[in-house]
Amino acid sequence: MTEAQVLGAGRDMQQVMRPGEEAPRSVTSAVFLQLRSEVLTGTLKGGQPLRAAAIASRLRVSLTAVREALVRLLSDNFVTSVDQKGFRVSPVSVEDLADVTQTRILVEGTALRQSMALGGPDWRERVIASHARLAALPIRRPDRPDETNEAWAEEHERFHLTLLEACGSPWLMRFRSTLYAHSERYRRLSVQAQGPSSVRSVAQEHDVIVEAVLAGDADGAVEALSQHYRRTMEIARAVL
Repeated sequence: MTEAQVLGAGRDMQQVMRPGEEAPRSVTSAVFLQLRSEVLTGTLKGGQPLRAAAIASRLRVSLTAVREALVRLLSDNFVTSVDQKGFRVSPVSVEDLADVTQTRILVEGTALRQSMALGGPDWRERVIASHARLAALPIRRPDRPDETNEAWAEEHERFHLTLLEACGSPWLMRFRSTLYAHSERYRRLSVQAQGPSSVRSVAQEHDVIVEAVLAGDADGAVEALSQHYRRTMEIARAVL
């Protein structure tokens, strides 16, 4: 399939690209990114049925592309499948939230320790630069303060990715990517729960993490990162 065909089939889509991802080279990839984005942002709700024909009509793509995209989402646990009942968006729950959060703390805590041990001056400079870019962006949309600013969300993932990228373990980074995506669903719920006047300062939490990293305090950095995720978990738990 040519690039023009891919772009034409996906002209009504608004895929949210994650840091490090390549632009879609097939209609299936474009549909996958679009549906994943709708799951992460809450446009598609947990437990909602996913009718392949309706999705194909809405996105103006083939049934085959939608079915292949749904299978990819199934393998990443963004959707579930029940015999004879088709696909549904994976539900959110207090139990899943706790499991995702704790597993993320274990994986990212290990990766952060390794990054601090192996990362040199160039890595620390990248951490400082990413932190500065993130701090300059508002977490919420100015026109819709109850919604996440997508530019901030993209830079937020890039910041957390930068913290871990010097760990030297492709497997840890793959696990991190999957866990980040699933935790993002809950983070967005926590933003809705806090409201525009929330007293929580995510920026200050990031400051504490970076200060510990630059000071070479691995225990302090891992603890600050863990507390950062636990705060999000507690706020999202109130919604669930």
